[in-house]
Formats: sequence, structure tokens, C-alpha cells
Amino acid sequence: MKKTTTINPATEEEIKSYERISSKEAKEKVAKANETYKTWKKTSFEERSKLMNKLATIFEENIEEYAQLATQEMGKIIKQSRSEIEKCAKICRYYADNIQELLADKTIETEAKKSYVTFQPLGVTLAVMPWNFPFYQVIRFAAPAVMTGNTGVLKHASNVQGCAFALEDAFKKADFPEGVFTNLNLDSKDIKEIIEDKNIVAVTLTGSEPAGRSVAKIAGENLKKTVLELGGSDAYIILEDADLEKATDLATYGRLQNNGQTCIAAKRFIVLEDIYDDFLKLFTKKMKDAKMGEPTNKDVYYGPMARVDLRDELHEQVEKTIKQGGKLVLGGKIPDRKGAYYPATILADLKAGMTGFDEELFGPVASVIKAKNEEEAIELANNSSFGLGSGVITGDSKRGEKVALQLEAGNSFVNKLVASDPRLPFGGIKNSGYGRELSGYGIREFVNTKSIWID
Repeated sequence: MKKTTTINPATEEEIKSYERISSKEAKEKVAKANETYKTWKKTSFEERSKLMNKLATIFEENIEEYAQLATQEMGKIIKQSRSEIEKCAKICRYYADNIQELLADKTIETEAKKSYVTFQPLGVTLAVMPWNFPFYQVIRFAAPAVMTGNTGVLKHASNVQGCAFALEDAFKKADFPEGVFTNLNLDSKDIKEIIEDKNIVAVTLTGSEPAGRSVAKIAGENLKKTVLELGGSDAYIILEDADLEKATDLATYGRLQNNGQTCIAAKRFIVLEDIYDDFLKLFTKKMKDAKMGEPTNKDVYYGPMARVDLRDELHEQVEKTIKQGGKLVLGGKIPDRKGAYYPATILADLKAGMTGFDEELFGPVASVIKAKNEEEAIELANNSSFGLGSGVITGDSKRGEKVALQLEAGNSFVNKLVASDPRLPFGGIKNSGYGRELSGYGIREFVNTKSIWID
């Protein structure tokens, strides 16, 4: 039997091995999830809410255990791992407390004696999830799916299988029926068979653009609904009236949060020429001062990347950008130490056509771009195949709102880094995917929006 082995990216030491299941065993688990769905869909919102609140309590009472596991498996600093677990509890309570309102029937006035729209569950949803937020990404799908009456099966990234099994165990501890939430530790090559399985009704994926295209193709051929949250190359426009201290604080945290491995992280900084040099100087100082190190140390700002191969791919992108004419201002050298570490790096004077402008840099590398004016800044921001997040930093919030409305992205924040919030829909456009997660908009992606007419 093949095994999945997790590796600590800070030390390159093996953590634990987990037996993989065959596609046959995975299909048996999917069939069980479908059998559970037949009874789970009949439970009341009150019953589901009770269990979901219990799951939230389990997260709250086991923050340190889960946070340590996330840090060991993918390298994020321990403080951010704790925040991730807290966010899991928050999203569970949001759906537990608001499900009746979010899925309430909607009366529609027609010629009928009575007509309304009701929202009913569909069945077993497959989630293909990434490693960068190993607990939260899963709960972001699972909490709303389960609260609608669906059941869920998870294909998690292989390097965070400890987190995947911990999530499955958390659902068991919260007394959810067996089959409501199931982890499938199977090989990626077997995903096609699972998507095609008759018991899978929908697929949600968070991950890379190639993975999204592959899953969407298979699901489309089988007429199964998908929601895709893919990569991003988020542009943050720094207007000339911005407070540079605040702007560079946001830029530094935005680029180094989660060790630079966030789909909605600030990646391209488009700075108006009047303040370009001053911004770059201050930003460089703060990125240089940010301490890289062992992610469990309290004074560390960012840790290693999740895997050595991902670090090496990022370094290749940096070197390509420099050869294309980009200016290396800071970093750009693989450190001589154990672990998947990569230093805070700044590439400046970038233009369209350069790797650092066009591609997603999924690590602690910032791209700085000069714009003549506000109009050109908007044009440069929108000159991207991605459209997930975007931001504007300015001293005039009304001006910022005006600019934000012109940015081609699923999320545009003014004077704040883009972040997901269960009260707001989350998702992208262009090659960043389609569909929405979270809020009332997201919870209705995988339901049967059903019209009822009574004469």
C-alpha cells in the first residue's frame, strides 16, 4: 500500500506517514457519504446548528494542537496558525447562527395562490483543497455545505494529511453522523474517477489554474457543478496621497503573510511616480527588517515556504524576471540553510511581459511597478489574466472607492488588505476562477434553487 509522508518544511524532516486508499476504497467512502446524505438532508436547521456549534467549540478548545500541526506541515508562523483555527471556529458559528436566514424561502408574488423559491441540498460535494490554509480552506467549504444538508468528501493536499485527518476527527468528536465529512487520502491521479462517480453531484476546488482547468473539464464532461477559486496576482494601487508608513506596513504584511503563500496576498504594487522612489526605499527597509526563521519562534515575521520544490520554482521566476530587465532590489538568493526558506525579495521597475508582472509569485516576492497617474495605474492593475483580489491605498476614501469600482477583480478593498469574511462573498473572475464562497451568495452555489407554484 502506498503512503503519503508529510515533511516539515523548516527542517526537511519527516513528520508522519499515512496510508493511501485506492480509488475503489474512495468510491466506497463516497457511497457511504451518499447514504448519510439521504438522512442528513432531513435533519432540521436546529439540529445541524447544534452540531456545528459543537465543532466550533472543538476548534476553540484545541487551538494549540491544531495550530502546531499546521505549522509543522506547511511552515506558517505559529501566531498565524492560531489565528487560522480561530477563524475556523468563527465561520462554523456564523453558519450555525445564520443558516435559517440564509436559506429562508423567498416568497414571489405571481398569479399563483402561492409561489416561492426554496433552497434544497443536492448531495455529496467533493472538495479539492490546497495546503496554504490547511484547516480554514476546508472549513470554508465544509461548514456551509454541511449546514445546507449536503455531505462532503475531501481530497486534501498530500503535504497536509495530518491536518486532513484532524479535521475528519473533529467532525466525529462533534457527533456528526459518519459520512457527513470524510477525508480521502488518495493519489491525485485517481481524482478523475471520483469526480465521475455517480454519487458526486458537485466539485469545489481551491488551487492552481492548471488544477482548476483539469477539474473543470472532467466535471463539465459529466455535467457537474463546480466552484473554482484559483490563483491571483493581486494589484495594490498606491496613490500619491497615501500615508507611506501605512502603505508600506500594509505592503510588507500583505507580501509576507503566510510566508507569501496566499492567493489573495498583495503581489503587485503599482505606485504613482510622484512617490515611487520614497515608497520603494521605505518598503525595502521594512522587508529587509522582517525576520525570517523557524516558524515557532515568537519574534519571527515569516517562515519557510511549504516545500523545497515550490521555493525553487519561485526562485526560477525571480531569475527570469531579472533577465527580462526587472531590477532586483532586495533578496533573490536561496539561503544556505536547511529548509524551504526564501528571503523577502523585491523586484522593481517591472513591466507587462515580464514574469514578475504576468505570473503569480506564490512566495515572499513583491513586484513594484511605476505608474504615471491614476488612469495608468488602473490600466496596469487590470492588465492581468487574474482577477481575485485588488486594493487601493489612499488618503481619500471616496477616491479610493471610485478606483476600486474600476478594478477587475472579485474583491477590491480600500486601505485594507483583502481578506475573506463569512459575511461577504469571496471569489474571482478571469483565470482566478468562478463562483463564490461564503455569505448567502456562496451557500447557494451547491443547492437546488427550486421554484414552487401552488394554484
